[in-house]
Amino acid sequence: MTRYIDLSQDITHDMPVHPYDDKVKLYQDKFLDKDKYVSYKLESCMHSGTHIDTPMHLTNRETYINKIPIDKFIGRGVLLDVRYESNIKYKGEYSNMIEEDDIVLLFTGHSDRYGTEEYYTDQPVIDEELADFFVQKNIKILGMDLPSPDNYPFEIHKILFANNILIIENLTNLSELIAVKNFNVIAFPLKIRAEASMVRVVACIQI
Repeated sequence: MTRYIDLSQDITHDMPVHPYDDKVKLYQDKFLDKDKYVSYKLESCMHSGTHIDTPMHLTNRETYINKIPIDKFIGRGVLLDVRYESNIKYKGEYSNMIEEDDIVLLFTGHSDRYGTEEYYTDQPVIDEELADFFVQKNIKILGMDLPSPDNYPFEIHKILFANNILIIENLTNLSELIAVKNFNVIAFPLKIRAEASMVRVVACIQI
């Protein structure tokens, strides 16, 4: 049997978004009694809610997310419990935990503040040594329950992107993986010609 844990935030009208981004508009525009069918429209930046960034977001790469091989978005998951760290640093134990092509998830507990102003203004950040370690390990994706791994001028983003590591932001429910030793992550984006995509991230656990 397989247990699935949804690690994604809900997509709703006027959902929390980064101060840089426009508000999300999700509304019904067709009604069964009038139009004979129901339909909704979504107007959103691709960086709203749980989403995945590619190198094109902050570098001069020209590969849209729909052109990235699909196997880039699925792999063995590794959870790092980094709660209570305002500056998330490298620890020697990570060397034996993480392997090439892993999808690494950082559990900070910051998702508890999702929907508040402080979520975007008072977040933990990743130390450059840890980012360099992820590069050395050649991981596929770094995911986190944060709106960003860093602040302007986004040097951690650029270190990861320069080495073809994708970034997932605004994860949730990572606490459910604390006691899980082995799991896989599926994070398929929309097949969209853009530099990022909203994404439904799922952890898969064999039980």
